[in-house]
Amino acid sequence: MDRSCSSLALCCVLLLVHGAARRAEAAMYSVGNSAGWDISADFPSWLDGKSFYVGDTLVFQYSKYHTVSEVDAAGYRNCSTANAVLTSSDGNTTVPLTAPGDRYFVCGNELHCLGGMRLHVPVVETPTSAGAPGGGAAPGGAGALAPGAGGEAGVPTLDFGGSHRLMVGPAAATWLCVAAALFVW
Repeated sequence: MDRSCSSLALCCVLLLVHGAARRAEAAMYSVGNSAGWDISADFPSWLDGKSFYVGDTLVFQYSKYHTVSEVDAAGYRNCSTANAVLTSSDGNTTVPLTAPGDRYFVCGNELHCLGGMRLHVPVVETPTSAGAPGGGAAPGGAGALAPGAGGEAGVPTLDFGGSHRLMVGPAAATWLCVAAALFVW
């Protein structure tokens, strides 16, 4: 009886750890880094080296002179918001990436969009199910303070521009399984 209770408790712990590890893999991207969702941002460079997975989140921060609209491929090519599935002008828009596929975002000001203020984000399944490599944490750890990249008055800012996936969770789950096997024997 003690052995079955121990096994049941161990399974519960492993399930909790596995669930926490999966949540830790999601990344939050601040679109455009410190420039934000703005005409001055270099979105092609911002996209370089990034992989977007189901469960990640895009954060658009912008001034009152901009909007963010999610459009289809034709709207992206033509800078048209006529068939937008999402339009926001609140200055701080969060978009969860809930399914694989191509996502397209444009500024509602057509001249801004034509000037480069548009974004194509290809979203794939999670790294483990898609066979893609893990995103790896930013140098200095997740959400590293960027020295010299300070905000007003030289105060350092928290950089969320890259992928901050934590890959410790699956490794911890593996070690817990090994420990459990040793414990049960």
